[in-house]
Amino acid sequence: MNITITGASGFLGQKLALRLLNANALQDASGSFSKVEHITLLDVMGPSKELADNPRVTIVTGDIADRSLLEKAIPSSTDSIFHLAAIVSAGAEEDFDLGMSVNLDSTRAILDICRKHETRPKVIFASSCAAFGGDMPNVIADMTARTPQTSYGTQKVIGELLINDYSRKKFVDGRALRFPTVVVRPGRPNKAASTFASSIIREPLQGQPVICPVSPESKMFLASPRSIIENIIRAHNLSSEDWGPSREVTLPGFSMSIGGMVDALRNVAGDIVASRVNWEPDAFIQKIVDGWPPEFDTKKALALGFIRDSSMEEVINAFIEDELSGSIMKN
Repeated sequence: MNITITGASGFLGQKLALRLLNANALQDASGSFSKVEHITLLDVMGPSKELADNPRVTIVTGDIADRSLLEKAIPSSTDSIFHLAAIVSAGAEEDFDLGMSVNLDSTRAILDICRKHETRPKVIFASSCAAFGGDMPNVIADMTARTPQTSYGTQKVIGELLINDYSRKKFVDGRALRFPTVVVRPGRPNKAASTFASSIIREPLQGQPVICPVSPESKMFLASPRSIIENIIRAHNLSSEDWGPSREVTLPGFSMSIGGMVDALRNVAGDIVASRVNWEPDAFIQKIVDGWPPEFDTKKALALGFIRDSSMEEVINAFIEDELSGSIMKN
């Protein structure tokens, strides 16, 4: 199988690429497991040396808004596309044109390239729980009306609708996955409004103070990188018949207050580490977070075999193991 991953130099893109290369098989359109022969990684910058040096990997770098670049990254031999590239929430809110270009226009371009090839590749689209907002019920179901309160959420909802329609027309075999907030992300903070949710765990574990811009009572719907990667692959390997006419699903996660996240950090690493979190409210971030739904009913996803994390403590321990080599700064 020939695979393309957009946003491939992001931490999820790189984890997914490594997972696919190591697993070396995906379920193809016929339902059989086939060897991953080649992966094209598309992003504005190159990935890790480990990926760049792999003989089964081709690196394509540049602006995803460039149609010719997308055509290079998605030749007619492409069997599956994992579309992870995005301008994240606060970034899309601050720069409307950039968000529309990357989050909406490039998604439409990818789908049109697939349509032109007439090969009906699988397209796995990374959507977001930011698809919901405003006056919401206490618990969000998959088919709750999508009323996003940010440009980012609006762009993701349009992407979901396009995935459904291009699948209905049999131009692609699409699947749109609404991600919970992914924690704990390695590296440096980005422009996502949710970036603090990783920072309040990541930085204290490495001996650094961190500012939390929202109240301890604020709640978020969360999932770990481990469960997200496994669920992306699960989404790919399900058949078209499994999905039926509705090609979008909210991935399983767990709801927790920000104060509860810090309590979990204390349970794992102790009082000294947890005391490195400083509470300094930011009205801009608080408003965005308040517009996100904190509780989801994900029974469709669970019925389809998607997995979820058991606790925040489990998520923190997985981050320590995967990203910190099992070592934390307690003093």
